[in-house]
This record gives sequence, structure tokens and C-alpha cells, in this order.
Amino acid sequence: MRLKDKVAIVTGGGSGFGEGIAKTYAREGASVVVADIGEAGGLRVVEEIKQAGGRAVFVKADVSKAADMDRLLAAALENYGAMHIIVNNAGTTHRNRPMLEVEEAEFDKVYAVNVKSIFLSAKTFVPHFRKVGGGVFINIASTAGIRPRPGLTWYNGSKGAVITTSKSMAAELGPDNIRVNCVNPVISATGLLSEFMGVPDTPENRKKFVATIPMGRFSTPQDIANACLYLGSDEAEFVTGVCVEVDGGRCV
Repeated sequence: MRLKDKVAIVTGGGSGFGEGIAKTYAREGASVVVADIGEAGGLRVVEEIKQAGGRAVFVKADVSKAADMDRLLAAALENYGAMHIIVNNAGTTHRNRPMLEVEEAEFDKVYAVNVKSIFLSAKTFVPHFRKVGGGVFINIASTAGIRPRPGLTWYNGSKGAVITTSKSMAAELGPDNIRVNCVNPVISATGLLSEFMGVPDTPENRKKFVATIPMGRFSTPQDIANACLYLGSDEAEFVTGVCVEVDGGRCV
């Protein structure tokens, strides 16, 4: 088991990429705190992990709130006595459409969930990691942050901010043995798919987006989980400041 005796928090763990990461981590020996703003999905994932023989607890959390980040660390320490890995996976988007049609409230939400959450996680987890001698941040960004396209301008910018911030964190926190890395998924058939496409989720519309991916398919939660598994494991103990494109060649 590649994460034996590790404790991990996965935000947005109640569906999509987060669900895949949480289940993979548990299968590989980690004790997992599944954090999500949606209670039903989070509780379902925890129950499925337990049924498969893993260890997990659910904490309802809004990643744009400092108090909720603090509660996640407290839950990890209370339930498992340690905290090693934080996967900042929770994210959101505005609907794919011309940049000037996006409302200010939508912009604020995108940056609160996608970018402010990284700031708040650092405020919460860096002091803990320094105290215990190290730790791991894995931030889920996007291919949109390095190969932006029209229609998702403000979302693209938020993910670009995650990538640059992660690299800067890696440079600053390296002396503390705190690793910070990104995973950049390409589009996936998760709950936000129609928002990313800006059109109804139909086979015909999916084909248009798949056509831009050399390997000919969307990314899956397991694809992203596999990258996060490596980055969270001791196999990656000298890997920091990298962004792994899990995109079937989309960014080539």
C-alpha cells in the first residue's frame, strides 16, 4: 500500500475527481477526511470507502471559509491523530460564455472556491506541517490554466493563479520539507461538464471537445487519482513545484 499510515484530507470529495482521489487513497492505505459542501455525496463516499475496508470520515466544509479549513485539520487530528496530505480539489466554474456576460457574483465565487481556498489551506496547514516536520499539498488546477480558450476566461485565470501560487509555495516551503504540486486535468464527464462546454451534454457536443484531445477521450476521476497517488506518496519525496498534465496530450 503506497499510502500506508498516511492521513489525507480531500476537499470536494463527495463526487467527481475528489471521489476518485478519496477512494484511491483509502484503497492504498490512507485514512481519509472527505470534505464537501454537499452532505449527501460526502456521506455516500465515506460509506462506500468503509464498505470496501477503508477508513474515512466526512466533514461538511465550505473551502472559502477559514473556520471550515480549521475544522478539517481538527477532524484529521481528532480521528486519526495525524495529518500528512491536503488535496485541494474543490472547485467551481462559471458557464462557458463571453467574458463580459459573466456576473460579478459568479467571478467572486469562482475565485473564492478556486483560489482563496489555497490561501486558506496554507494558513491552516503550513503551521501544522512545520510543527511535524513536513507535509504535502496537492492542488487540482486545470489545463485551462496553461492553455486557455475563449468562453472560460475568468475560470482560466483562477486556475492559472493556482498553478503560479503552487510553484511559489513550493519554492518558499521547500526548506520546511513541505511539498506543493499541481495536477492539471483536461475536461471530464463530471458534474460541471455542461458548464464547461457551455452547451447541453449530448454525444454530439462531447465529440467536439474530445476531438481536441489527441488520445481521444475525456479524463476520468481515476486518471486524476493516479497522479495524486504518486504525488502524495513517498515515491515523490523529491518532487515539488511541478504541474502534472493529465490530459491525453491536450496541452502539447
